[in-house]
Amino acid sequence: MTYESKLKNPFTDELFEAVLSLKDIEECYRFFEDICTIKEIQALSQRLKVAKLLRQNKTYNEIEETTGASTATISRINRCLHYGADGYTTILNRLEGKEE
Repeated sequence: MTYESKLKNPFTDELFEAVLSLKDIEECYRFFEDICTIKEIQALSQRLKVAKLLRQNKTYNEIEETTGASTATISRINRCLHYGADGYTTILNRLEGKEE
């Protein structure tokens, strides 16, 4: 089954193919450092940490203190976890060794 996204287009397909071609963390660092700003990488990594903490049932206050994320960001990620495209769930399950 193919997921249909509002952001799907040939440019995005090519970006995702590029990411999937990366072989290890070192290559990820090199690619993302070139393609993103430091702030963008920090924002992405912060969002993943927020998602992990939400799955651990941490409170918004605990998450805000740990990550520095705003309550608006935490709320958005929480909505994605419950009503989104299951991207966070897929990745978190894989990171936790709970393949679907």
